[in-house]
Amino acid sequence: MRKLLASLAITMGAVGTAHAQTDYEADADAAAGREMAQTCAACHGQAGISPSGAFPNLAGQQMSYLAKQIMDIRDGDRLVPTMAGQVDDYSDQDAWDVAAFFAGQDANLGQTSDEDTELLARGEELYRAGDMSKGIPACSACHTPTGVGIGSAVYPALSGQHVEYTISTLQDFASGERTNSPNNLMGDIASKMSDRDMEAVANYVLGLN
Repeated sequence: MRKLLASLAITMGAVGTAHAQTDYEADADAAAGREMAQTCAACHGQAGISPSGAFPNLAGQQMSYLAKQIMDIRDGDRLVPTMAGQVDDYSDQDAWDVAAFFAGQDANLGQTSDEDTELLARGEELYRAGDMSKGIPACSACHTPTGVGIGSAVYPALSGQHVEYTISTLQDFASGERTNSPNNLMGDIASKMSDRDMEAVANYVLGLN
């Protein structure tokens, strides 16, 4: 009986959290988010397309994913030294407002310049089919075949993302430096990828659109 009650409590808590997030998303104000996002422009660009591969493109990203990342950084659940102090004073609604602004911008249309055809072929293989021999599932299962992500599951868009940033993110997940994916799913996956695998996927998703 106690286990049943505990299970119900957890379930109701999860449902309550989901409803709360839905309410924030429904009330998200992209215009207010635009004003707050002015301080983000130096690293992420005025419209969310970063001028540097060290920082992620935010334009066209899933709103739920962006809001979660902002709140995780604010709450110390994701450590990003370059973001230190940037969102400390954000409310949950502020996070959703900024996320709404960037989500509404046109996503980057990347084009890979890598001439290593074997590398790109490996990237496509991993993205679309995974590598069962290494226990790596297809990236497309969570991020969709076109790389736009799934907002309801808080899975991010990958299409057009900078190669440098994608590689560094996979490395952080693999090393355990970053652990804020649902159930640390990405930590488990990235830890099974070689450096070559990470480079291959990163180059492939840059041109995926």
